[in-house]
Amino acid sequence: MSRIQKERDRLLAATARTVGLTATVTALFCLSIPGSLPLPLYLASLVLIVCLGYAQWQLAGLLRLTLWMWVIVVAGVALILIHLLPGTALGPSAISAVSVIGAASVACVCVVGVSSRSRLVLLVAAAAVTVTAQGVTLGVTQSRMVETLVFTMTGWIALTATGVWLSRTVPRTLKRISTMSRAYRVERQASETEARRRQSARLLHDTVLATLTLLAHSGVGVSHGALREQAAEDAALLRQLRLGFTPDPARSGDYKLKPVEESTLGNTLESVKQRFRRMGLEVNWHGAGQVLLPSDVLDAFLLALGECLENVRRHSGVLEAHVTITDDETNVRAMVTDAGKGFDVASIDTGRLGFTESIVARLRDVGGNARLFSSPGSGTTVVLEVPK
Repeated sequence: MSRIQKERDRLLAATARTVGLTATVTALFCLSIPGSLPLPLYLASLVLIVCLGYAQWQLAGLLRLTLWMWVIVVAGVALILIHLLPGTALGPSAISAVSVIGAASVACVCVVGVSSRSRLVLLVAAAAVTVTAQGVTLGVTQSRMVETLVFTMTGWIALTATGVWLSRTVPRTLKRISTMSRAYRVERQASETEARRRQSARLLHDTVLATLTLLAHSGVGVSHGALREQAAEDAALLRQLRLGFTPDPARSGDYKLKPVEESTLGNTLESVKQRFRRMGLEVNWHGAGQVLLPSDVLDAFLLALGECLENVRRHSGVLEAHVTITDDETNVRAMVTDAGKGFDVASIDTGRLGFTESIVARLRDVGGNARLFSSPGSGTTVVLEVPK
């Protein structure tokens, strides 16, 4: 049996149990009104009501469901026919009890009876027996037979319609939920794939492409030793990727190559400073010397800072940059400033990875942001901000 069918049957059985127990308790209340029945007949009715309620309670277990349906029908019909005993005069409360038993206590089997063809036979037989028992009982006692039979038949029709509606609605609803879940998984996989692609583009741009660019320009402005060290770092990074250190999501849309304490990309401000000194750019630090950040935030912060300094080295036309580190209770900021030739901010191509991906998007992934200020002939300032 499929999961959808199990969920359907479970809901039908729970609904049948709720309707049946509610009606049985109502009938017990009606029969317990003083003067409704003689004491021996009341005690016999009480035993049958207990059997009826126990069988209704067992419906939700879905074990031996057909058996408990038969118990409900037999106990309910017996509870109706017991009022045929000699000397029994049905008062208003007893008639109400007979009506409720026939229209709901026994009719609750309609809700679960529509789930299979074999149970439909039981449902039809139970309806016929219940209506006949009520007709005989009320006919002999010359009580309100027509109203009670109409009420009973209405109850059977209503509960049958409820069972049919639930049996058709639940599978459709569960299928739609399953379809939405599959669509969500596909969309999430696509988002994660896109995030991996962007992360790979950032890593490639910040490392291998930077080295290849230097090689393409014959290493102008960079010593052979610095070029060899940078190429060695790139080779170490590629080796880690080859060994299985692939970007994995810590949460949806949040990726990192390795825990920052194990990364060879540079984890301290001093290592960043030494890296750029080897390539001919003097970096002057100002402000806080210790940056206390979570490992993933620190990794993104240092990589974005390194990319800013790389842009200074490549494009500013100067050999010196200033980095001012400040922090408050919630954020850490780095202001990267150079006195170079500057440029028109509006002229930045949105398709370039250097600023949009390696700086802005990288910081945004950890809850930070970046702002760029520059104009031709007036140098450039980049403000990086990340949360603590």
